[in-house]
Amino acid sequence: MSSSKLIAKNTAFLYIRMLLTMGVTLFTSRIVLNALGIQDYGIYSIVGGIVTLFSFFNSAMTAATQRFLTFDIGKNDLEQLKKTFNATLNIHISIGVLFFLLAETFGLWFVNNKLNLPVNRMSAVNWVYQFSIFTFFVGTIQVPYDALIIAREKMKVYAYMSIVEVFLKLIIVYILVVFDIDKLIFYSFLLFLVSFISSNAHKIYCKVYFKETKYKFYYEKELYGELISFSGWSLFGNIAGVARGQGSNILLNIFFGTLLNAAYGISMQVQSAVHVFVTNFQMAVNPQIIKQYALGYKEQSLNLIFQSSKFSYFLMFIIACPIIYNIDFILQLWLKNPPRYTSEFVVLCLINILIDCVSGPLVTGAQATGVIKWYQITIGTFIFLCLPISYLFLSRYNDPTVIFIVIIVINSITLLGRLLFLRFLIDLNLHSFFQKVLLKIFIVTIILVLSSHFIFISISNPYFNFFVKSLFYTSINLTSIYFIGLSNNERNFIRSFFKSKLKKKTY
Repeated sequence: MSSSKLIAKNTAFLYIRMLLTMGVTLFTSRIVLNALGIQDYGIYSIVGGIVTLFSFFNSAMTAATQRFLTFDIGKNDLEQLKKTFNATLNIHISIGVLFFLLAETFGLWFVNNKLNLPVNRMSAVNWVYQFSIFTFFVGTIQVPYDALIIAREKMKVYAYMSIVEVFLKLIIVYILVVFDIDKLIFYSFLLFLVSFISSNAHKIYCKVYFKETKYKFYYEKELYGELISFSGWSLFGNIAGVARGQGSNILLNIFFGTLLNAAYGISMQVQSAVHVFVTNFQMAVNPQIIKQYALGYKEQSLNLIFQSSKFSYFLMFIIACPIIYNIDFILQLWLKNPPRYTSEFVVLCLINILIDCVSGPLVTGAQATGVIKWYQITIGTFIFLCLPISYLFLSRYNDPTVIFIVIIVINSITLLGRLLFLRFLIDLNLHSFFQKVLLKIFIVTIILVLSSHFIFISISNPYFNFFVKSLFYTSINLTSIYFIGLSNNERNFIRSFFKSKLKKKTY
């Protein structure tokens, strides 16, 4: 019960953070697009994406850092936690240096010689690239501190710091509009400045409140071996993930130019803004999944995986449906003149996110075991296939949406692959998962799709039409989720929760 209350409390803090972050992100995206113009916005998307292309080292180590810090906290082993934190910090510094060398050599050559960029903007392109490198380097060193805050489940602090960062980015937009200079270069510099300030704030907090962050060089061959082995196998999966995400952006640039990169960049903005609805919930649950496993409570860990997968999908489905069925109105209201293919990209991104919602807790379950070699090799191989398959389809059909369709199909396959691996890693009951999670998700989804097909809503006033349609889809979803998606125990818990709140109000 105490774990459930902690998860609920942390989720509440993260959702407050999410609402402010999403609102500011969506508001500023429109202003930034107008201030930079479609061409410069596309340049920033593709050039920043090249820097992210090198993030597979950092992403792999991030997973290892989060897992091992949470595992040590779960076992209440402070001495081991100190050693683990210092080891991860040393490794991240090394990753930052290696990334810097790769970015300034191969990456710089690729940007200047292989990308389809306007010749008259190459000076600005190189400035953007350099600031993107500095921003990423600062973020790499910050990872162990962020991981520790999350592992300690200090979501209130994490939320407050994120909110401050968001408002600093809001100030950036104001400065961008007021000052009459090269806005693309200035925008890149200001984002680096915000990243630098945020990184130092996280470090200061951790050093003040967490004793384990006091730096002392430890070298234990076994510990470094475990961290590097875990991150090494995670590296393969992360290379595949980066190839899928940023590689798709590069393919769009090669086949269609920077205008499609602008549409892709906007779809990624929407994906980031909407996805936080689920990532916040999973961020609150994931430490408990790992800690329960570390303590030997495998059944409790599995229950959290089941519930988190189902609830994550339902949370995203409630949000995604009104967006999908009102996408043209939303984009026109938000951006006025969105780049071509933006609506198609956003809808397909949301469908893909729904699949990721189910997969997220499964990934955490696999990481909790520490046995991820063949898991990463198999799943990573399927994810990596998105890039060559997309290239083949683009060469033949010249339709940019095929990139997202390929990703959705491969993501569905990897979901099944993750389930099979967890069957062997932690004895996950496949029949039970299909019955308690996937079947309920499928029925709720079909009810909404059939309702939208047979009940057509069209009102002349676009704002009223948006409101009525959103209310209709949300009502259908909430009703079907409550009566079909939830178990009896879950429904009883919800009823008891609201009854207790009403009683408090009456007193």
